Amino acid sequence: MLKALAEGKLSGLQGEGKPLPDHPGDAFISPGDAVGFRIMAEAGVLPEEIVLKKQAAAQRAHLATLTDPAARKTAMAELARLEMRRAIAEEARRAFLKG
Repeated sequence: MLKALAEGKLSGLQGEGKPLPDHPGDAFISPGDAVGFRIMAEAGVLPEEIVLKKQAAAQRAHLATLTDPAARKTAMAELARLEMRRAIAEEARRAFLKG
């Protein structure tokens, strides 16, 4: 890094002089996965597990607003379905990367 810095190869890069973006979720995934996810996000593509994670978060927020027991039961079933699909997508990615 010191050589690249001395040669000026680290100047003029995107985001130079700005604070690093806060990615607290990256603490729970491997550095390699984090890089891959970031590259896909910058290209406008999100892995299925990330899309499902966002949908589950929205479903949790929706569930918190419900008071009717029947509506809550339906919302909880949908949340469970989303979480199951997310877990399957994560496991499929891990199996693929090990392969």
